Amino acid sequence: MIDIAIINGAVLPMAGRPVVNNGVVAITGNAISAVGTAQNIDVSNAKKVIDARNCAVMPGFCNSHTHIASNLLLRGLLEDVLLFEWLQTMWKLKQNFDEETLYWASLCGLVEMARSGITSFNEHFDAYAVEPQIEALKEIPLRATLGYGFADRGLYASITDYSWKTINNFGNLAAQHHKTRDDLLRIALSPHAVYSCGEEMWRLVREVADAHQVPIHTHLSEGMQEVNYCLDNYGLRPVQWLHSLGFLGPDVTAGHCSQLDATDIQLLAETGTKIGHCPVCNAKLGSGTMPLRQVREAGITVGLATDGPASHNASDMFQEMKFAGLIHKTNTGDVEFLKINELLEMSTYQGALAMNRPDTGRLEVGAKADVIVVNLDTAHAQPVYDPMSALVYSTRADDVRHTIVNGQFIMENGRVLGVDEDLIRAKFHEKAHALKVRSLG
Repeated sequence: MIDIAIINGAVLPMAGRPVVNNGVVAITGNAISAVGTAQNIDVSNAKKVIDARNCAVMPGFCNSHTHIASNLLLRGLLEDVLLFEWLQTMWKLKQNFDEETLYWASLCGLVEMARSGITSFNEHFDAYAVEPQIEALKEIPLRATLGYGFADRGLYASITDYSWKTINNFGNLAAQHHKTRDDLLRIALSPHAVYSCGEEMWRLVREVADAHQVPIHTHLSEGMQEVNYCLDNYGLRPVQWLHSLGFLGPDVTAGHCSQLDATDIQLLAETGTKIGHCPVCNAKLGSGTMPLRQVREAGITVGLATDGPASHNASDMFQEMKFAGLIHKTNTGDVEFLKINELLEMSTYQGALAMNRPDTGRLEVGAKADVIVVNLDTAHAQPVYDPMSALVYSTRADDVRHTIVNGQFIMENGRVLGVDEDLIRAKFHEKAHALKVRSLG
């Protein structure tokens, strides 16, 4: 029995498989049960049929490094500044976060992601509460890995006690949350960065990750200030210092990595460390551009990511794909580098691998049914000679028509189900402006 059949669309299975024109995707329960042509798949017994004529049918986007609630509260607050100046102003608000404000921010962020076709995301909680987003995910159940943020020095020194207590109690948190809600929800350890966490914290995080088999999600080599801090204090670049502590490994997702040298790349490749690549954010904050050609040649898994809405201003993987294609063609001087199929792979299947969620990001029998339907019949996409080209360089987040996660509609015909979007926006607006007033005056 087929629960949902999506027919008549241009199906992009990803994971190296070709486009299927006039294709069919069948969903049974929470998984993909068939992918192919209309002639080869009988959908006559399907409970629900979606006509995807003039649409692309593809895996939902896998956002491998982001900050939703906290960064949404900071969106548009501080523009045209460098990373560390930006972080200092952001911290003034983060110190005043409360759980109700974070709850409404989380809901608003989940609405935005569902509307833009992001079905799974890798959240780094940089020094704020995780529980409000866990609650919000009951209302809009995307596939999420939520990283508990830790630090013990510098700008984040005030969360030192919280960090140590949380790391030492992580076994209980893992038992309570990790791989729950039909595996939609996972949790991770998220030490913030080399300039905000000391050696003892990095070593303990590694021990806890190994003991409880939970992933790690951190920032790494995001800008030259970070590199210089590490050189000044430890005599090594950030990647090399963490490697010397035995920290790196295939369970680590490193956000950014915009400042890597040849040795860094070699170590990341040897340890199997994965990267969440955020080209829009890195360009906006002047953090540099990752040497993607060399990283890919080394065999490192790289997923595209939006970072948070404070530094990107949108949770929009369409923007990220287009900008990634443009910036890397410019930086390499090679217009043939980073082709459209590669950008789509980095946003879907490679993104899933980068966040250690290999069960999603592709349309294949047995994979999780995380699927989006994107309207290509728009003035800004026509004429559609190639659906891949249209998706990377012409379509927009508001072209997403349906978003399905784990076999369930999160958004249908442009409407996010089960929530009052007007109320969410109004409550979020109210809470955000009150936070700004009490933090900055």
